[in-house]
Amino acid sequence: MLQNREGQRVPNVTFRIRENNEWKNVTTAELFDGKTVAVFSLPGAFTPTCSSTHLPRFNELAPAFFANGVDAILCVSVNDTFVMNEWAKDQEASNLVMIPDGNGDFTEGMGMLVDKADLGFGKRSWRYSMLVKNGVVDKMFIEPQEPGDPFKVSDADTLLNYINPTAKKPDQVVVFTKVGCPHCARAKAVLAENGYDFVEVPLDNKIRGKVLGAVSGKMTAPQVFINGQLIGSADEVEKRFAK
Repeated sequence: MLQNREGQRVPNVTFRIRENNEWKNVTTAELFDGKTVAVFSLPGAFTPTCSSTHLPRFNELAPAFFANGVDAILCVSVNDTFVMNEWAKDQEASNLVMIPDGNGDFTEGMGMLVDKADLGFGKRSWRYSMLVKNGVVDKMFIEPQEPGDPFKVSDADTLLNYINPTAKKPDQVVVFTKVGCPHCARAKAVLAENGYDFVEVPLDNKIRGKVLGAVSGKMTAPQVFINGQLIGSADEVEKRFAK
């Protein structure tokens, strides 16, 4: 039976971390004492849901967490430090602190250690998230005990909504471009000047017309979308942000 540890202190554990080719000890006291910390724990680095959704969304929403009183966001997994370091390089994880719970001591102390021997994983963490204040668990979101790997409540949006239901989330911006396009460069410059962190999707000329026609109904690059809304070309982006 998984254990909800709200109101209890996090386990007293020392993590062995490899940093700059040197071993380093990091204690839970260093990570949690005197701080407000968001934690999400998952079954394993490089696994599908963890890599495609759970970790990326916490990294993406990190500015909103920090703006609402969270000092750090920890990603915990029962993996060794080498695996966690390589996973961090493979992911966009610059806003996160990767915690290798290689022996499972922290996870076991949280009552979240489960047996995934049927997958060849051995002992791993059940998926959950929590808010910890000065070393005491304030709130936990534990995935339901169902077969497989449920992902329903431990997501970043749910935890952020608990902290502040009206928190301003970063805008999601994508720019469809073509190589060497001066209008694309102009649109990107306007977005950058206005503080937008965007994803650029360069399109090869063989597919550009079909892709842009399908997503925007227009055939020319760039095409800019913000939070699912079509803004349009460079001229339309400039018009939107004209002062």
